[in-house]
Amino acid sequence: MELILHEFDLPLKYKFGISRETRLVQKTVIAEVRQQDISGYGEAVANHKYYGYTVEKIFADLHAIEEDLKKQNVLKTPPDALWALYHSALKNNPFAQCALDMALWDLYGKLKGKKTYELWRLDPSKRPVTDYTIGIDDIEIMKKKLLEFKDWPVFKIKLGTHHDMEIIRELRKVTDAVLRIDANCAWTAEQTIEYAKTLKALKVEFIEQPLPADDWEGMKKVYQQSVLPIIADESCVYEEDVNRCQGYFHGVNIKVVKCGGLTPALRMIRRARELGMKVMVGCMTESTVGISGIAQLIPLLDYVDADGPLLLAKDIATGVTIDKGVIYYSDIPGNGVVLKAAP
Repeated sequence: MELILHEFDLPLKYKFGISRETRLVQKTVIAEVRQQDISGYGEAVANHKYYGYTVEKIFADLHAIEEDLKKQNVLKTPPDALWALYHSALKNNPFAQCALDMALWDLYGKLKGKKTYELWRLDPSKRPVTDYTIGIDDIEIMKKKLLEFKDWPVFKIKLGTHHDMEIIRELRKVTDAVLRIDANCAWTAEQTIEYAKTLKALKVEFIEQPLPADDWEGMKKVYQQSVLPIIADESCVYEEDVNRCQGYFHGVNIKVVKCGGLTPALRMIRRARELGMKVMVGCMTESTVGISGIAQLIPLLDYVDADGPLLLAKDIATGVTIDKGVIYYSDIPGNGVVLKAAP
């Protein structure tokens, strides 16, 4: 197999604000693996500020296995086996391993003539709709963003300001859609317990990661006292974190780029189900490359946050499409990705 790496700047339609940062451009890496003149594509966004993974580091760690990858044949050694083979080399960079793993599944499906979810024997008729994310901004701008997608059935609202409840009250005035809250670690346990009462009255579905990732004592208190379900995000990064979240969260949001790809995400979903937790898969402002990979998992999920391409001013690929929250698969096998832009 041949490995080709691409770097892109993904311009956003609007500045995207969460509790700890605001950005206008998302840097991303696209891994292309080629065999028999067919290419598979995977994606890993760069996230230096919180997780420490830059474009340069993703490139360097993937180039380090490039020579060995040339010897491999994905039809003889399928993606899950290749994930295990390269895990020792990439275990300290799950973002890089995600890009490679996703690309390998895309390639494997294309070579087999099957969509990735078909390889996993999943039922595509069972797929929840994706939410659309409204980043932190002035309230009137947040309303404007929401109204641009007024027919959308579910919205995720980013919070972490000094006027969070005012934001939700104002947004509720302009939509009857399902609302989900993501505080990105910005609240205390006491705030979360109190806010949950107000949010429930405003028909919010759940709260995602209200406390800092390592505040397990606070999360235990919230888990026991919150009137709304609590979903882990920053507290659930790697496979071993799923077990840790039991008794502290009602569900987990699995990010494939953080855990190392589709292969470990499948295992995390399975484990969360065994523990009786709800399962969500989320995105990190990926292009259609990453979202098409994430979408293969949808038949296994309760909740989906796969709106990355909708937040972009310009996309770089074709694959799955999204209309009013419903994700439609491409007719192309694998993840269905075709790269359409040059870096």
